[in-house]
Amino acid sequence: MDAIMLQEKLVERLLCPRVRTARQKEKQYVGFATLPNQVHRKSVKKGFDFTLMVAGESGMGKSTLVNSLFLTDLYKDRKLLNAEERINQTVEIIKHTVDIEEKGVKLKLTIVDTPGFGDAVNNNDWKPITDYIDQQFEQYFRDESGLNRKNIQDNRVHCCLYFIPPFGHGLRPVDVEFMKALHEKVNIIPLIAKADCLTPTEIKKLKDRIREEIDKFGIKVYQFPECDSDEDEEFKQLDKELKANWGQNNNPSLCVQECTPFAVIGSNTVVEARGQRVRGRLYPWGIVEVENQSHCDFVKLRNMLIRSHMHDLKDVTCDVHYENYRAQCIQEMTRFVSLCEKESDEEKSKLAQDNRMESPIPILPLSTPDADTEKLIKMKDEE
Repeated sequence: MDAIMLQEKLVERLLCPRVRTARQKEKQYVGFATLPNQVHRKSVKKGFDFTLMVAGESGMGKSTLVNSLFLTDLYKDRKLLNAEERINQTVEIIKHTVDIEEKGVKLKLTIVDTPGFGDAVNNNDWKPITDYIDQQFEQYFRDESGLNRKNIQDNRVHCCLYFIPPFGHGLRPVDVEFMKALHEKVNIIPLIAKADCLTPTEIKKLKDRIREEIDKFGIKVYQFPECDSDEDEEFKQLDKELKANWGQNNNPSLCVQECTPFAVIGSNTVVEARGQRVRGRLYPWGIVEVENQSHCDFVKLRNMLIRSHMHDLKDVTCDVHYENYRAQCIQEMTRFVSLCEKESDEEKSKLAQDNRMESPIPILPLSTPDADTEKLIKMKDEE
């Protein structure tokens, strides 16, 4: 009996420190460490939205690439134009919206297509595109300044994929002018379309030439942000692949990443290669695999656009491009108000001066009384 009691006391002594430390931890725990979980639950419940613009001349594979990126068919009812209709076509802005869900996360994807751009001879038809971007900024600014700010729809363009044809020797004048017209309004990501038309050596030369011309003409393309040391290993690996070489000066603001422009290939057909079914293109000389990184940069583009930098694209749009537009609007409004106040003050002073000059009652000068008048007034007072 005594041995059992000794064992129970020994167990209590061994367990007491653990219970005491657990209770101390409970007292020290406040609970704000669960804030990320709360934000995650609320964000997943609300859903996300992303607006992507694709620009480039017809026949560059824009529709195929978008369908390949998001594994959907956004162009079911598309009508292909013949040569005569394409000549008479002007630049249009067509929106395609689709709701995508993956592992419980909902994404409202809006694709802004620009059919007709680059097909005309004059090729100076980027004005409708810049006007559309400004209209979305203006609409968001009005909603943000209104009374009901709870359910504001964000239709601002977060990213623009610009397709460069692979047949030239670099950027054409229309490419330079288009990107210079938009680089202060939207995040531009240049792409080399139909990369299966070129050999790996030709792709490398074309990339180097395009990077030199982007730097030469002062075009601001989207720059990947710095990777923090506390990021997870998967993000660090993706960031390392995107920033393969920053150049000799090691300054991301002075040079463009080596992987840009992305050389991409799109395909919605499934072919068999090495006993596996993959998405690709079948040619008499072999198979081009879309998701093979030795064939093209499609996987890098998809990882950057969706897995690692989608939120950063939205942040740059909100914090940089939209803030510049908002500051410009406020500055113009302030200048307009001050001008109106100045004109109002000038009108008031002019009106007062006109009233004095055109008064209906004549203002006569007061005459000083003479000696006879003073004597007469004095006699009247004495009486």
